[in-house]
Amino acid sequence: MITLQLVHLYPREMNIYGDTGNVLVLRKRLQWRGLPVQVTPVSVGDPLPTDADILLGGGGQDAAQGEIGVDFAARGPELRAMADDGMVMFAICGSYQMLGHEFVTQEGRHIAGVGVLDVVTHGQSVRLIGNNHVDTPEAGRLVGYENHSGLTTLGAGARPLGTTQTGRGNNGQDGTEGAVRDNVIGTYLHGPALAKSPRFADDLLRRAYLRRGVDAALDPLDDALPDLAARTAVGRPR
Repeated sequence: MITLQLVHLYPREMNIYGDTGNVLVLRKRLQWRGLPVQVTPVSVGDPLPTDADILLGGGGQDAAQGEIGVDFAARGPELRAMADDGMVMFAICGSYQMLGHEFVTQEGRHIAGVGVLDVVTHGQSVRLIGNNHVDTPEAGRLVGYENHSGLTTLGAGARPLGTTQTGRGNNGQDGTEGAVRDNVIGTYLHGPALAKSPRFADDLLRRAYLRRGVDAALDPLDDALPDLAARTAVGRPR
């Protein structure tokens, strides 16, 4: 079996509400099955591995996005080429926003994105906070926790990851959560979301294997604990 290459983008700057856990979940779900995996952290100025299979990015404060904005923007051509080539990307909150065209802060400062996803985000004073979940057509339920003031609007080149209740999700108004384009997935769900969404985690792995020409039949794991965590989180009030 091929070794899946996981890239953790900006592990120090963009790691809020446990988003590093998404990297750990994917690595452990491969290791528990005896499948080889390598994790490469990529910080400001580091090269992106050319053989990456899955890129994972987390959330951060607006200030953190400003610090890495120049570096992120410089990676635009490479990230767009990787997305066009079908590489799997799973981006949370701030990384999700910066995969879009731009993030406009509450003060009107424009932080350029890389245009991988056809989305635009505007900051506001009111935050969307609380447990949330979204049922996806491909990979079941994704369960996490949102805490963001950015309001994201999808363009014609992206589709929602799923639907959510009013007052939640991308902007609290149109009932959408997250955005998908090919194998690129963005969402506002922290937590880490994959720890409570084992089916969704395995779907990311399958996507990566299929891109490498391997139709991997992943052995089942005992997911009783993550399933219980998901039910508990969904049942908690916001």
